[in-house]
Amino acid sequence: MGHGLRHPGDLVAWRRWHESRHPVRRAVRGARARVRPAPEDLVDVLTPGPDADVLVAVEATHTSVDRAVVAPLAHLAPERTAVVVPVGWQPPPAYAAHRRRTATLPELSGLVAPRAVLAAGHYTGIGAAAFAVAEERDASFLVAQHGALTPFAPPLPRYAHLLAWTDRDGAFWTSGRQDVTVTATGSQLLWDAGSSGAQGGPAGGGSLTYLGQGHAAEVSRARLAHAALATCREHHAVYRPHPSEKDVTSRTVLAAYARAGIRVDTSGVPLVDLEAPIVSVFSTGVLEAAARGRDAWVDFPRPPAWLGEFWERYAMHRLGTAPTPAPDRPAQEPARRIAHLVTEAAS
Repeated sequence: MGHGLRHPGDLVAWRRWHESRHPVRRAVRGARARVRPAPEDLVDVLTPGPDADVLVAVEATHTSVDRAVVAPLAHLAPERTAVVVPVGWQPPPAYAAHRRRTATLPELSGLVAPRAVLAAGHYTGIGAAAFAVAEERDASFLVAQHGALTPFAPPLPRYAHLLAWTDRDGAFWTSGRQDVTVTATGSQLLWDAGSSGAQGGPAGGGSLTYLGQGHAAEVSRARLAHAALATCREHHAVYRPHPSEKDVTSRTVLAAYARAGIRVDTSGVPLVDLEAPIVSVFSTGVLEAAARGRDAWVDFPRPPAWLGEFWERYAMHRLGTAPTPAPDRPAQEPARRIAHLVTEAAS
């Protein structure tokens, strides 16, 4: 398989693939939609006034999206920046005085008139609505990379300006595309991890901890479960479930691990505070741990070709070898650089 995305430009095909990997979730969502409108069709729009020429789309509340699109808010001018967010989301203090209106996604275009839009993509409801506004207004659409990239990442919007973690990520995500421009800004997620570096030595305390990825769509759940079981048994590792591992299947798998004598960590200690050495299949947490100076590895039996390429692109090291090195740190804080590029695009 070539180096790049499986769906380099076809969002419909990507959505079809993504839904096929989560059939239960799709069925539940379909049943709910027949009963009442989906809550994700409603958003809060925060506006400073009529002069706002920048729009930031906050598609989700998890850490990776927060670092990619919320962190730059601190370096943007609040008086010219509107924000579209999930209902109830609380902005940074500098944006607290913005007027807040709850609206449907199609109403967004009547509430904002940006010259530049910052988002994590156009594959979510909020991202798609923000992209529609950008197209309507002929505004620049800047995509901040929020996670490590596999070939199953969603395609970039047409004529987007990608703010990639690295030149290699930029080349990977835009492979086969001539319409997308790229600037490598570094990753705010990894910058923050590096800034809260480990104190007093690399390994920290505690047993080897396996970062679960049972929710991942890229590899079959059966293979993920088998890999976790084998690694945890062989290395006496503690299994730490991903926050998404709450569905019935996940709970069944976790119970099976416990019966097999594997300790399951349900403490909820934030990943940033975890001092144990870690191992995972392809979690960004491996890079975060390495950035903090912790020992971190990847492991998976008979990895598919794309996974081997992924490990190589991010310099992730296999369990049993030297730990994964800390990622390169850019000269300028990524959130500040992203804000500068967004401001420039709006000028």
